[in-house]
Amino acid sequence: MAADPLYAQLTGTLTAAIAGKDLVLALYNSTTFTLLAVAGQQGLTINRDKDTFEVTSKDSNGWKEFIGGLNEWSIDNDGIYVRSDATHAALKEAFTSGAPILVKVVNIKTSKDMFGGLAILNSYPIEAPYDDAVTYTIGLQGTGELVDLADVASTITP
Repeated sequence: MAADPLYAQLTGTLTAAIAGKDLVLALYNSTTFTLLAVAGQQGLTINRDKDTFEVTSKDSNGWKEFIGGLNEWSIDNDGIYVRSDATHAALKEAFTSGAPILVKVVNIKTSKDMFGGLAILNSYPIEAPYDDAVTYTIGLQGTGELVDLADVASTITP
């Protein structure tokens, strides 16, 4: 019996979906040549933005007009603070030194790399509420291109 086309279409879409829990932020350790998933992760946001420049003139018929400018990216990550973990020691060092760090976003379910690039750790607050777990938040400002690693062969995963 032939497969139902609607069922095939719907299940195809579902199997292509990615669960947020499967994506992790990892830091490259240049001493051991390994990737370390940031401990305690809960939230991950990859921000991609483009500058726009207004070029409206009297000939624009009452509508503003824009052209695209430069691209930029950043990553926001938060979770439970695990002070004893090597990744939080690496984040502390990156924040203190101001040196760019190599970061990757990896799908741990499929062991596939998704995005990567160099970033500056520009924010690393630790919150300690009296009635909840100690948490961290990091802000990474990308420097240069955010590479879509689906287009690049890589074998290093956390």
